[in-house]
Amino acid sequence: MSNLEFFGEKKQFIIGMVHCLPLPGTPNYCGDIVKIISQAIQDAIVLEKVGFDALIVENMGDDPFAVELNVAQNTALSAISALVKQNVSIPVGVDAVMNDYKSAISIAQAIGGDFVRIPVFVDTVEYYSCGIISPCAHGAMYYRKQIDAEKIKIFADIQVKHTRMVLPSVTIEDSAKAAQGCGADALIVTGSQIGVETPIEMTRRVKKVVKIPVIAGSGVNIANIKEQMMIVDGAIIGSSLKNSGVITNPVSYDLAKALIDAFRK
Repeated sequence: MSNLEFFGEKKQFIIGMVHCLPLPGTPNYCGDIVKIISQAIQDAIVLEKVGFDALIVENMGDDPFAVELNVAQNTALSAISALVKQNVSIPVGVDAVMNDYKSAISIAQAIGGDFVRIPVFVDTVEYYSCGIISPCAHGAMYYRKQIDAEKIKIFADIQVKHTRMVLPSVTIEDSAKAAQGCGADALIVTGSQIGVETPIEMTRRVKKVVKIPVIAGSGVNIANIKEQMMIVDGAIIGSSLKNSGVITNPVSYDLAKALIDAFRK
């Protein structure tokens, strides 16, 4: 059973992604903040309506990513997250990519959110747009304590998608045990990139060495959700809820409902 109290008595949970369109201060910003806010709120409402257990607000459109957000991004993500929180009653998380734990935790604390996703918690990785990213477990745990945000749970990726391990000899088990030891509340295991199925053998290996919830973080869809959920405690789902798998498209009510129906059955 999950030890994440905001899911109540649920043994398994499904989390949907609210992918923000490119925010102000980024190369692909469209100049229409109202459109960005409206799509984020509507996506959140759809996710709750069809039965998702929680959602994560993420600045997914801001590629190429830096390690930390700039001021304009931070401000926009804060405002959008607050408005999303006001429009749904399910738990809300924040992901400030690529690895801005201070922004994520601060925003979650300010809006009354429930958790954050931190992509690079205990690993040292190379990421294509910003080079080497160092682990932030020490900083994140101390910062969470510093701002009295210990109720905000940390969902930590291990060997996260789109990156390469600087030390390939580090196994997924090594990363999992390190993240649990550093205080992560749940672990996220992904495929190699967005939309690529999380290897079941990998999640099985992680489940064997930790006691905290393990989440499939990519590639879960209507065709594989039953098989995936036989192993993991939860799943984070984004691209398979969009028409043609296009990240910038709104969440499709029909695709989202079909996926939840497949899971519940």
